[in-house]
Amino acid sequence: MRKECKSCKRHFWTLDPDRELCGDSPCVPYYFIKNPPTRRAYNINEMREEFLSFFEKKNHKRIKRYPVIARWRDDIFFTIASIACFQPHVTSGEVPPPYNPLVISQPCIRTTDIGNVGKTGGRHLTIFEMMAHHAFSSKEKEIYWKEETVAYHHEFLTKQLGIPDDEITYIEHWWEGGGDAGPDLEGIVRGLELSTLVFMEYRKVGNTYEKLPLRIVDTGYGLERFTWISKGSSTAFEAIYGELFDKFLKKFNLEKPDEKILCEAMKYSGMVDVTDSNSLMEYKLRVSKSLGMDIVSIERIIRPFEIVMAILDHTKTIVFMLGDGLVPSNVQAGYFGRFFIRRVKRLMDMLKVYVPISELLYMQLLYWKDQFPELMEKSDYILHVAELEISRYEKTIEQGKSIISKLIKNEEIQKNASIPVEALLKLYDSHGLPPEMVKEFAESYGIKVEIPEAFDAMVSALHSSTSTKKEEDILQGIPSSLPPTELVFYSDPKLRSIKARVLYSDNNRVVLDRTIFYPEGGGQLSDIGVMIDNGREVKVLNVKKSHGIVVHFVDKPIEIGREVECFIDWQRRKILSKHHSATHILIGAARRVLGDHVWQHGAQKDVDKSRLDITHFEKINDKQLREIENLANKVIQECRPIRVYFEDRNIAEQKFGIRIYQGGVVYGRKIRIVEIEDWDVEACGGIHCSNTGEIGLIKIIRTERIQDGVERLEFVAGEQAIRYIQSQEDLLNELSKILNTPIEHIRKTTINLVEELSKSRKLIESLREKIAQSLYSNLKPEVINGFQLYYGIFDLSHEELLKLASFIIKKDNMSITIFISKIDGTVISMIGSEAMKKGINAGKIVSNFVSMFGGKGGGKQDIGQGKIPLSKIQEIDFHKIKNSINDMVIK
Repeated sequence: MRKECKSCKRHFWTLDPDRELCGDSPCVPYYFIKNPPTRRAYNINEMREEFLSFFEKKNHKRIKRYPVIARWRDDIFFTIASIACFQPHVTSGEVPPPYNPLVISQPCIRTTDIGNVGKTGGRHLTIFEMMAHHAFSSKEKEIYWKEETVAYHHEFLTKQLGIPDDEITYIEHWWEGGGDAGPDLEGIVRGLELSTLVFMEYRKVGNTYEKLPLRIVDTGYGLERFTWISKGSSTAFEAIYGELFDKFLKKFNLEKPDEKILCEAMKYSGMVDVTDSNSLMEYKLRVSKSLGMDIVSIERIIRPFEIVMAILDHTKTIVFMLGDGLVPSNVQAGYFGRFFIRRVKRLMDMLKVYVPISELLYMQLLYWKDQFPELMEKSDYILHVAELEISRYEKTIEQGKSIISKLIKNEEIQKNASIPVEALLKLYDSHGLPPEMVKEFAESYGIKVEIPEAFDAMVSALHSSTSTKKEEDILQGIPSSLPPTELVFYSDPKLRSIKARVLYSDNNRVVLDRTIFYPEGGGQLSDIGVMIDNGREVKVLNVKKSHGIVVHFVDKPIEIGREVECFIDWQRRKILSKHHSATHILIGAARRVLGDHVWQHGAQKDVDKSRLDITHFEKINDKQLREIENLANKVIQECRPIRVYFEDRNIAEQKFGIRIYQGGVVYGRKIRIVEIEDWDVEACGGIHCSNTGEIGLIKIIRTERIQDGVERLEFVAGEQAIRYIQSQEDLLNELSKILNTPIEHIRKTTINLVEELSKSRKLIESLREKIAQSLYSNLKPEVINGFQLYYGIFDLSHEELLKLASFIIKKDNMSITIFISKIDGTVISMIGSEAMKKGINAGKIVSNFVSMFGGKGGGKQDIGQGKIPLSKIQEIDFHKIKNSINDMVIK
C-alpha cells in the first residue's frame, strides 16, 4: 500500500498497514544495531557472493569490475556508480551492453561526503561497492522493467537474506546522474537505506527531459550496508573491515569505546547532517540525554574512534586509486590521490600518533588480496608513491610557515584579526597547507581561525568537475543534409591521390564526397596538399572533421559539383605516420621500464619533432630514459606488424581492457584499434605505419617535467631522427674546431677548460675583494641619525659594486650603502642587519633614487638594484639623496 510519511511527507510503499513513518533516517534512528533482521551474519565477501550468485541464477551474466578511474569518460574522474561503466555509450543506445541482463559488484569512489566519513557510523563512505543488476530494454526487445525489478529485490531481501517482508519500505524518489534520469524506489530496512532501484528512461537536456532510446534498469545495492545490517554491529566499519579494524585501533593505541556509548551514538548518527550546525547540535543533545552524559565527555570518547574509521576508509581509497594506475598530482584525478594521502597524515596528526602510511596501506592490501588480487600485484608502486607523497607534504609544511607569516601581515586580516575561510581554502589548495597548521601558527600571533566542519568537502568540491574544451563549429553554414565523407585514408592509407566531387564550397572551405586528406585529431596534424580543379591548383592548408563531415580549408573556392584531383603531401604524411606509430611504441616502452601506472596524458605528433606526455610520480632519470629508448628501438628492429582494424567496443574492452583508451575518450559502437603485435593496443584514429620497421629509428631528444605527476618526452623518428643525430654531429665537429682538439678528446679538453675557468673566477673574486677592501679604507661615511651612509660613483662593474656593498655591511651592521657604476649606470644599495631591524629598506632607497633620473629599479629590504641612463650620472646630487634617506630614517 502507498502511504505518506508523517515526518518527511515523502510517499512510500509498505506491507504494514500500521506504519506511519517511511522508515528511513532521519525520520527514524537505526534500530538494526544489535538487532539484525537477516537470517544470519555475512562478511563482506560472503555478501557479495550471495548477491552475484543470486542474480546469476536469475539468468544475469556476472561481469568483472571496472577500474575506479573512469578513463572511458570525459565528464567524471572516478567511477561513481555501476551505471557509470556504461555511460554514455550504452545508455545512449549507441553501443549494446556487454551482456543483457548483467550483474556486477563495482567499487566506486565519491568525494562529496568526505567530511561525514566516520561520523555517521558508515552511512557515508568515500569508497564503497555498488552491487547492481542492470537490464537494457529496447523497442525491439524487452528484458524486464519495474515489476520484475522490485520482485527480484524483494526476493533477495526476504527469501535469500531472511528479512521479514513487512519491515521493508520502498520510498518514491527521482534520480539523475551522468545526464540520465528517471523515477526510483529506495529500499529501506530498520532506518537504513540499502538500495536504490532506478528506472532510467530520460536524458536531461538543459531544463527539459527527452526520452532515451532504451529503458534501463539501474540498481544500486550497497554491499557495505547489506553487510552492516546483517551483522547489526555498532558501525559499518566493524562489519566491513573485521579484524583489520581492531588492528588499526591497536596501531593508534586506542581501544574500542564502551559498547553502550558507541551503540547509542551510532543509532542516531543517521539522523544528522554534520555540515549543518543545528542538526549536529540536535544530534549531540539527543545522544547526551539518552546516555545521561555531557556532550564534551561523549565527544572525547567517540572522536578518536571516528578518526580511525576515516583513516580506514581513506587508506582503502588510496589503495584502489593507486592500484588502478592513478599518479598523485595537482590536477584532475591525480589531485584526489594527493588529497587523500595528505588527509590521512592530517588525521594521524589529530591523534598525535604517526604510523608510516605504507604500513597502513600494506595492511589494507593484505586484507583485500583474496578479493582483489590485482591490487597486491601493484603493492610496490602503491607503497613507494604514498611514502614519497608524505615526504613531499612534510617539506611543503616546513616551507609553509613563511607563506602564513606573509598572509597574517595583510591589512584586512590584521584589521579583522581573523583568516577567512576563502584564504584557508587557497592555502590548502594552492600550497598544501592544512588548516590545523594554519590555525596553530596564526593564533600564536593573535589571529583567529575557524575551520568549518565541511572544510574537506569544500576543498574536494573545487576539483570535483572536469573541464572540456568547447569544440570549434567548423560546420557553420554548411548544409546539414550532406552525407558523411567517405574516409579513403582509412580504407587505403597508402593512396597518394584520388578523384573526388565537390559537395560544398565557400571562400575557404571545401567538402568532398570522399577524401584521402587525414583531418587533424588525436594529437596528429592534418594532411596538407593540393586539389587540381581543371588545371587550376588549389592549396589544402588544413583539414578537420566534425559529425562525419571532413572540411578542407583551402586558399581559394571551387565550384560545387566539380570533380577535382586530390594530391597529399606524401613526405609529410610519412613523417607524421612514423611519429604516430613511434608514440605507441614509446608508451609501451615507458610502461615496461617505469611501471603499469604510466598512462598517456597527452601527445602531439608534429613534422619536425613530436612529444609524448606520460603520468609518472618522479623525474625520469638518464638510465631510465636510455632503457626506454633502447627498448623502443629494439621493437623497431623486430619489424613487428602494426594491425589497424575496426572492432566492436565491447569485444575490444573484453579482449584488451580499459588500457585501449590510452589516448583519451573514443566514441562509437565500433572503435578503430591500432595493435602493435605483443606490445601495445590502443583505440586510435591516426595514420600509422604497417610495421614497426618502417619507422627506422627513434631518438628521444629531451625530457621535461611539465607539471607535477606528468613527464614530457620529446622525440624524433625516421628521417627526422637521422637529421637530428647529424645535427648533433655537426655541433661536435664545430666544437672540435673551436677547441682545436679531436672529437675523441673534447671531454678531456672541456674538463681542463672548466677547471681553468674555475681558477680564474676564484682569482677575479679575490681581486674584487681587495678592490672592495681598498675602497672601503678610503671611504668616509656620513652619519645620519646613528646610521653610517656610504655612497659614491665608481668606475666599477655591477659585480664589483655588489662586492663593495657586501663587504661594508659585513663590517658595519648600522651601514646604509648606495653606489652607482660609471660603466653602465647600475645602482646598488645594501643595508646592515641592525639597519634592517630599524625598518630601513634598500629596495625603496633604490626605487626613490632612480625615479629622480628616469630609471627603473627596486628590490627587497636587504638589497636594491636599478639602472639610470649614463647621461644622467653627471646630474646626480648626493645632497638630495641624503635628504631622501634621512626622511626614511625619521619615518
